[in-house]
Amino acid sequence: MIQLGVNIDHVATLRQARYPGVPDPMNSGSEPDPVRAAHEAELGGADGITVHLREDRRHICDRDVELLRRLVRVKLNLEMAATDEMVEIARKTGPHTSMLVPEGRQEVTTEGGLDVLGQKDRMRDVVARLKDGSMIVSAFIDPDLKQVEACAQVGFDVCEVHTGPYANAFMRYGGDMRHQELLHQLRLVENAGRAIAEAGMRFNAGHALNYHNVQPIAALAGIDELHIGHSIVCRSVFVGLRQAVQEMKSLMTGASSHKN
Repeated sequence: MIQLGVNIDHVATLRQARYPGVPDPMNSGSEPDPVRAAHEAELGGADGITVHLREDRRHICDRDVELLRRLVRVKLNLEMAATDEMVEIARKTGPHTSMLVPEGRQEVTTEGGLDVLGQKDRMRDVVARLKDGSMIVSAFIDPDLKQVEACAQVGFDVCEVHTGPYANAFMRYGGDMRHQELLHQLRLVENAGRAIAEAGMRFNAGHALNYHNVQPIAALAGIDELHIGHSIVCRSVFVGLRQAVQEMKSLMTGASSHKN
């Protein structure tokens, strides 16, 4: 059955908006607490919790990752840049999965996939070090068959396909699958997923998925897990995080159960 990993970065974004620059926000009485958010997501049916520990610590901080690893009862997925600092943090903390993503200081969120093909030697070394720490290792990539092949060659266990272009096309054309550009973007994700599975890796997907566009992705053959954050946290403002997760999980499982 398809699984849902809930990204709780933006719970920490809200905290940092009120308590910027606090090195250990949980000792200063700051809120909301990402750990409490993770527990609510678990109760709503989340199969995993995702956080991105950025170089600039703009939302999630080191203390959050440490507490989450000790306290969550589902999988913890740590998004990270392929830097020596982050590799050592991952090896020390021991998340269930480490997902390598590109990272830019000026971006609001991760934009575009990791270029594994262009840095295969570096990726091979990082993947080996993470696997030596007993982690599953994932790559966030564009739906590019050459990138899929490179991921298999350097030893990734999982490829998460970037669904941002699909989501943008869905919004632009109102979800009308008769529009060729939208159908094209969906097919790119589908073809990448098929290649990932054929290479013996897990097929995950994520980025800009929401309550309107998630079902065509969830219905793709072979898809294992979706990672969704922003839209769930936004929905939780109105209905609470537990219900927001339940609603997303219901849409996903409903679409997955009707696969051809």
